Amino acid sequence: MKHVVLTGGSGFIGSHMSELFLRKGYAVTAIDNFVTGRRENVRLASESPDFDLVELDVCKPIEEAKLKLAAKYGIHGVMHFACPASPVDFAKLPFEILAVDSIGTMNTVDLALRHRARFIVASTSEIYGDPLIHPQKEDYWGNVNTIGPRACYDETKRFAEAYVSTAIRYRGLNGGMVRIFNTYGPRMRPDDGRIVPEFCMQALKNEPLTVHGDGRQTRSFCFVSDLIDGIVRLFESDIREPVNIGNPVERKVIEFAEAVIRLSGGTSTIKFIPGREDDPKKRCPDITRARQMLGWNPKVDLEEGLRHSLEYFRKQM
Repeated sequence: MKHVVLTGGSGFIGSHMSELFLRKGYAVTAIDNFVTGRRENVRLASESPDFDLVELDVCKPIEEAKLKLAAKYGIHGVMHFACPASPVDFAKLPFEILAVDSIGTMNTVDLALRHRARFIVASTSEIYGDPLIHPQKEDYWGNVNTIGPRACYDETKRFAEAYVSTAIRYRGLNGGMVRIFNTYGPRMRPDDGRIVPEFCMQALKNEPLTVHGDGRQTRSFCFVSDLIDGIVRLFESDIREPVNIGNPVERKVIEFAEAVIRLSGGTSTIKFIPGREDDPKKRCPDITRARQMLGWNPKVDLEEGLRHSLEYFRKQM
Protein backbone atom coordinates (compact mmCIF):
# COMPACT_ATOMS: atom_id res chain seq x y z
CA MET A 1 0.00 0.00 0.00
CA LYS A 2 1.27 3.48 -0.89
CA HIS A 3 1.57 5.76 2.12
CA VAL A 4 1.28 9.56 2.05
CA VAL A 5 2.34 11.93 4.84
CA LEU A 6 0.16 15.05 4.81
CA THR A 7 0.96 18.08 6.97
CA GLY A 8 -1.99 20.26 7.92
CA GLY A 9 -4.02 17.08 7.66
CA SER A 10 -6.82 18.17 10.01
CA GLY A 11 -7.29 21.52 8.28
CA PHE A 12 -9.94 22.53 5.77
CA ILE A 13 -8.15 21.33 2.63
CA GLY A 14 -6.02 18.66 4.31
CA SER A 15 -8.96 16.78 5.79
CA HIS A 16 -10.74 16.56 2.44
CA MET A 17 -7.51 15.44 0.79
CA SER A 18 -7.01 12.73 3.41
CA GLU A 19 -10.40 11.27 2.53
CA LEU A 20 -9.70 11.36 -1.21
CA PHE A 21 -6.36 9.57 -0.77
CA LEU A 22 -8.06 6.91 1.37
CA ARG A 23 -10.75 6.40 -1.28
CA LYS A 24 -8.01 5.93 -3.86
CA GLY A 25 -6.38 3.16 -1.79
CA TYR A 26 -3.57 5.06 -0.06
CA ALA A 27 -2.61 4.94 3.60
CA VAL A 28 -2.49 8.43 5.11
CA THR A 29 -0.63 9.95 8.04
CA ALA A 30 -2.05 13.37 8.82
CA ILE A 31 0.28 15.64 10.78
CA ASP A 32 -1.07 18.70 12.58
CA ASN A 33 -0.25 20.89 15.57
CA PHE A 34 -3.89 22.14 15.74
CA VAL A 35 -3.09 25.83 15.59
CA THR A 36 -5.97 26.16 13.12
CA GLY A 37 -6.79 22.51 12.32
CA ARG A 38 -9.63 20.68 14.08
CA ARG A 39 -9.87 17.02 15.08
CA GLU A 40 -13.53 16.91 14.11
CA ASN A 41 -12.51 17.49 10.48
CA VAL A 42 -10.92 14.02 10.31
CA ARG A 43 -13.70 12.15 12.07
CA LEU A 44 -14.62 10.25 8.90
CA ALA A 45 -11.02 9.60 7.89
CA SER A 46 -10.26 8.28 11.38
CA GLU A 47 -12.68 5.42 10.81
CA SER A 48 -10.17 3.89 8.39
CA PRO A 49 -7.44 1.59 9.74
CA ASP A 50 -5.16 3.08 7.09
CA PHE A 51 -5.36 6.58 8.60
CA ASP A 52 -3.28 7.95 11.44
CA LEU A 53 -3.45 11.42 12.98
CA VAL A 54 -0.21 12.54 14.61
CA GLU A 55 0.22 15.73 16.62
CA LEU A 56 3.55 17.23 15.54
CA ASP A 57 5.03 20.63 14.80
CA VAL A 58 6.81 20.38 11.45
CA CYS A 59 8.90 23.41 12.35
CA LYS A 60 10.80 21.02 14.59
CA PRO A 61 12.70 17.94 13.37
CA ILE A 62 10.14 15.35 12.28
CA GLU A 63 10.17 12.37 14.63
CA GLU A 64 9.77 9.48 12.20
CA ALA A 65 9.34 7.04 15.08
CA LYS A 66 5.89 8.58 15.60
CA LEU A 67 4.84 7.79 12.03
CA LYS A 68 3.70 4.21 12.61
CA LEU A 69 2.31 3.79 9.09
CA ALA A 70 5.74 4.70 7.69
CA ALA A 71 7.23 1.72 9.50
CA LYS A 72 4.58 -0.48 7.91
CA TYR A 73 4.45 0.92 4.37
CA GLY A 74 7.39 3.30 3.92
CA ILE A 75 6.67 6.79 2.56
CA HIS A 76 5.52 7.17 -1.04
CA GLY A 77 4.57 10.84 -0.85
CA VAL A 78 4.86 13.94 1.32
CA MET A 79 2.31 16.75 1.01
CA HIS A 80 3.19 19.98 2.84
CA PHE A 81 -0.12 21.77 3.42
CA ALA A 82 0.31 23.05 6.97
CA CYS A 83 -0.18 26.81 7.19
CA PRO A 84 -2.76 29.29 8.53
CA ALA A 85 -4.13 30.90 5.38
CA SER A 86 -6.64 33.60 6.31
CA PRO A 87 -6.11 37.39 6.40
CA VAL A 88 -7.21 37.14 10.04
CA ASP A 89 -4.32 34.73 10.64
CA PHE A 90 -1.84 37.11 9.00
CA ALA A 91 -2.36 39.49 11.90
CA LYS A 92 -2.73 36.89 14.67
CA LEU A 93 -0.16 34.26 13.65
CA PRO A 94 2.45 35.94 11.42
CA PHE A 95 5.48 34.25 12.96
CA GLU A 96 3.85 30.82 12.92
CA ILE A 97 3.14 31.34 9.21
CA LEU A 98 6.71 32.45 8.54
CA ALA A 99 8.06 29.39 10.34
CA VAL A 100 5.85 26.71 8.83
CA ASP A 101 6.39 27.87 5.24
CA SER A 102 10.17 28.16 5.67
CA ILE A 103 11.47 25.76 8.33
CA GLY A 104 8.48 23.46 7.82
CA THR A 105 9.14 23.34 4.09
CA MET A 106 12.79 22.48 4.65
CA ASN A 107 11.94 19.72 7.14
CA THR A 108 9.32 18.12 4.91
CA VAL A 109 11.54 18.30 1.83
CA ASP A 110 14.27 16.53 3.82
CA LEU A 111 11.75 13.83 4.81
CA ALA A 112 10.79 13.32 1.16
CA LEU A 113 14.43 13.17 0.06
CA ARG A 114 15.29 10.55 2.71
CA HIS A 115 12.51 8.31 1.40
CA ARG A 116 12.77 9.28 -2.28
CA ALA A 117 9.12 10.25 -2.06
CA ARG A 118 7.02 12.45 -4.33
CA PHE A 119 6.66 15.90 -2.74
CA ILE A 120 3.99 18.57 -3.23
CA VAL A 121 4.02 21.97 -1.52
CA ALA A 122 0.88 24.07 -1.15
CA SER A 123 1.62 27.42 -2.70
CA THR A 124 -0.96 30.09 -3.35
CA SER A 125 -2.32 32.66 -5.76
CA GLU A 126 -1.08 35.19 -3.19
CA ILE A 127 2.41 34.83 -4.67
CA TYR A 128 1.09 36.92 -7.58
CA GLY A 129 0.27 39.76 -5.14
CA ASP A 130 -1.87 42.52 -6.66
CA PRO A 131 -1.30 41.28 -10.22
CA LEU A 132 -0.44 43.50 -13.16
CA ILE A 133 -1.44 40.81 -15.70
CA HIS A 134 -4.81 39.12 -15.98
CA PRO A 135 -5.60 36.25 -15.78
CA GLN A 136 -2.53 35.02 -13.93
CA LYS A 137 -0.29 32.48 -15.65
CA GLU A 138 2.35 30.42 -13.90
CA ASP A 139 5.15 32.28 -15.65
CA TYR A 140 4.07 35.61 -14.10
CA TRP A 141 6.51 36.67 -11.36
CA GLY A 142 4.01 38.68 -9.35
CA ASN A 143 3.60 42.13 -7.77
CA VAL A 144 4.04 41.64 -4.03
CA ASN A 145 4.63 44.18 -1.26
CA THR A 146 7.53 42.56 0.60
CA ILE A 147 6.95 44.54 3.80
CA GLY A 148 3.15 44.78 3.83
CA PRO A 149 0.68 43.10 6.22
CA ARG A 150 0.28 40.11 3.88
CA ALA A 151 4.03 39.61 3.41
CA CYS A 152 4.31 36.99 6.15
CA TYR A 153 2.18 34.73 3.94
CA ASP A 154 2.93 35.92 0.38
CA GLU A 155 6.69 36.10 0.73
CA THR A 156 7.12 32.89 2.70
CA LYS A 157 5.09 30.98 0.11
CA ARG A 158 7.43 32.43 -2.51
CA PHE A 159 10.35 31.21 -0.40
CA ALA A 160 8.75 27.74 -0.19
CA GLU A 161 8.58 27.59 -3.98
CA ALA A 162 12.20 28.75 -4.20
CA TYR A 163 13.32 26.07 -1.76
CA VAL A 164 11.37 23.28 -3.47
CA SER A 165 12.49 24.29 -6.98
CA THR A 166 16.10 24.47 -5.78
CA ALA A 167 15.81 21.01 -4.22
CA ILE A 168 14.38 19.74 -7.52
CA ARG A 169 17.25 21.32 -9.45
CA TYR A 170 20.19 20.38 -7.23
CA ARG A 171 19.11 17.54 -4.94
CA GLY A 172 16.95 15.43 -7.24
CA LEU A 173 13.69 16.04 -5.39
CA ASN A 174 10.65 14.65 -7.18
CA GLY A 175 8.66 17.74 -6.28
CA GLY A 176 5.75 19.82 -7.47
CA MET A 177 4.11 23.13 -6.50
CA VAL A 178 0.37 23.80 -6.54
CA ARG A 179 -0.76 27.42 -6.60
CA ILE A 180 -4.15 27.38 -4.90
CA PHE A 181 -6.72 30.06 -5.75
CA ASN A 182 -9.74 31.00 -3.59
CA THR A 183 -11.23 27.75 -2.33
CA TYR A 184 -14.38 27.25 -0.26
CA GLY A 185 -16.62 24.53 1.12
CA PRO A 186 -17.49 22.58 4.26
CA ARG A 187 -14.94 22.52 7.12
CA MET A 188 -13.84 26.09 6.75
CA ARG A 189 -13.70 27.70 10.19
CA PRO A 190 -16.79 29.85 10.77
CA ASP A 191 -14.52 32.56 12.21
CA ASP A 192 -11.94 32.11 9.45
CA GLY A 193 -12.25 35.69 8.24
CA ARG A 194 -12.16 34.79 4.56
CA ILE A 195 -14.95 35.96 2.32
CA VAL A 196 -16.99 32.73 2.06
CA PRO A 197 -17.36 31.85 5.77
CA GLU A 198 -17.72 35.53 6.68
CA PHE A 199 -20.54 36.14 4.18
CA CYS A 200 -22.25 32.82 4.88
CA MET A 201 -22.29 33.31 8.65
CA GLN A 202 -23.48 36.90 8.34
CA ALA A 203 -26.25 35.90 5.93
CA LEU A 204 -27.44 33.04 8.14
CA LYS A 205 -27.64 35.46 11.07
CA ASN A 206 -29.43 38.07 8.92
CA GLU A 207 -26.59 40.48 9.61
CA PRO A 208 -25.23 42.92 7.01
CA LEU A 209 -22.60 41.39 4.74
CA THR A 210 -19.43 43.42 5.20
CA VAL A 211 -17.79 44.07 1.83
CA HIS A 212 -14.24 45.41 2.05
CA GLY A 213 -13.75 48.28 -0.39
CA ASP A 214 -16.23 49.02 -3.19
CA GLY A 215 -16.99 45.37 -4.02
CA ARG A 216 -15.71 45.66 -7.59
CA GLN A 217 -12.60 43.62 -6.85
CA THR A 218 -12.83 40.15 -8.35
CA ARG A 219 -12.23 36.62 -7.08
CA SER A 220 -12.51 33.16 -8.61
CA PHE A 221 -14.10 30.62 -6.27
CA CYS A 222 -13.22 26.92 -6.50
CA PHE A 223 -15.17 24.31 -4.54
CA VAL A 224 -12.97 22.13 -2.35
CA SER A 225 -13.79 18.82 -4.08
CA ASP A 226 -12.57 20.26 -7.40
CA LEU A 227 -9.42 21.60 -5.78
CA ILE A 228 -8.35 18.33 -4.15
CA ASP A 229 -9.04 16.42 -7.37
CA GLY A 230 -6.56 18.70 -9.13
CA ILE A 231 -4.00 18.42 -6.34
CA VAL A 232 -4.07 14.62 -6.29
CA ARG A 233 -3.76 14.56 -10.08
CA LEU A 234 -0.66 16.73 -9.72
CA PHE A 235 0.71 14.43 -7.02
CA GLU A 236 0.24 11.37 -9.22
CA SER A 237 1.98 13.07 -12.16
CA ASP A 238 5.68 13.81 -12.63
CA ILE A 239 5.16 17.54 -13.21
CA ARG A 240 7.80 19.61 -11.43
CA GLU A 241 6.81 23.15 -12.30
CA PRO A 242 4.12 25.26 -10.57
CA VAL A 243 0.50 24.58 -11.54
CA ASN A 244 -2.47 26.87 -10.92
CA ILE A 245 -5.50 25.08 -9.50
CA GLY A 246 -8.61 27.23 -9.27
CA ASN A 247 -11.87 28.08 -10.96
CA PRO A 248 -11.38 30.51 -13.86
CA VAL A 249 -14.92 31.93 -13.58
CA GLU A 250 -14.27 35.44 -12.25
CA ARG A 251 -16.86 37.29 -10.15
CA LYS A 252 -17.07 40.67 -8.48
CA VAL A 253 -17.22 40.48 -4.70
CA ILE A 254 -20.48 42.46 -4.69
CA GLU A 255 -22.06 39.88 -7.04
CA PHE A 256 -20.86 37.10 -4.80
CA ALA A 257 -22.40 38.80 -1.74
CA GLU A 258 -25.73 39.10 -3.54
CA ALA A 259 -25.65 35.38 -4.43
CA VAL A 260 -25.00 34.41 -0.80
CA ILE A 261 -27.96 36.50 0.40
CA ARG A 262 -30.26 35.02 -2.24
CA LEU A 263 -29.28 31.41 -1.55
CA SER A 264 -29.42 31.81 2.23
CA GLY A 265 -33.04 32.93 2.02
CA GLY A 266 -32.31 35.70 4.50
CA THR A 267 -32.89 39.43 4.51
CA SER A 268 -29.32 40.69 4.92
CA THR A 269 -28.18 43.93 3.40
CA ILE A 270 -24.68 44.87 2.22
CA LYS A 271 -22.43 47.13 4.26
CA PHE A 272 -19.28 48.60 2.73
CA ILE A 273 -16.25 48.96 4.99
CA PRO A 274 -12.67 50.13 4.27
CA GLY A 275 -10.66 47.81 2.04
CA ARG A 276 -7.78 45.72 3.36
CA GLU A 277 -4.27 46.97 2.67
CA ASP A 278 -2.68 45.32 -0.40
CA ASP A 279 -5.91 43.43 -1.14
CA PRO A 280 -5.68 42.31 -4.81
CA LYS A 281 -8.05 44.08 -7.19
CA LYS A 282 -8.28 41.12 -9.54
CA ARG A 283 -7.70 37.43 -9.04
CA CYS A 284 -8.32 34.80 -11.72
CA PRO A 285 -6.22 31.77 -12.69
CA ASP A 286 -5.14 30.79 -16.15
CA ILE A 287 -5.58 27.00 -15.88
CA THR A 288 -4.26 26.06 -19.32
CA ARG A 289 -1.40 24.09 -17.77
CA ALA A 290 -3.74 22.11 -15.47
CA ARG A 291 -6.09 21.38 -18.37
CA GLN A 292 -3.38 20.26 -20.77
CA MET A 293 -1.04 18.43 -18.38
CA LEU A 294 -3.50 17.03 -15.82
CA GLY A 295 -6.74 16.82 -17.77
CA TRP A 296 -8.33 18.84 -14.96
CA ASN A 297 -11.29 21.18 -15.03
CA PRO A 298 -13.51 22.36 -12.15
CA LYS A 299 -16.99 20.81 -12.18
CA VAL A 300 -18.94 22.36 -9.30
CA ASP A 301 -20.65 25.65 -10.14
CA LEU A 302 -20.89 28.45 -7.59
CA GLU A 303 -24.57 27.97 -6.73
CA GLU A 304 -24.13 24.26 -5.97
CA GLY A 305 -21.00 24.89 -3.94
CA LEU A 306 -22.61 27.69 -1.96
CA ARG A 307 -25.61 25.52 -1.10
CA HIS A 308 -23.29 22.88 0.37
CA SER A 309 -21.35 25.56 2.23
CA LEU A 310 -24.43 27.26 3.66
CA GLU A 311 -25.77 23.90 4.83
CA TYR A 312 -22.49 23.25 6.65
CA PHE A 313 -22.36 26.66 8.31
CA ARG A 314 -26.02 26.37 9.33
CA LYS A 315 -25.15 23.15 11.19
CA GLN A 316 -22.14 24.84 12.78
CA MET A 317 -24.47 27.46 14.22
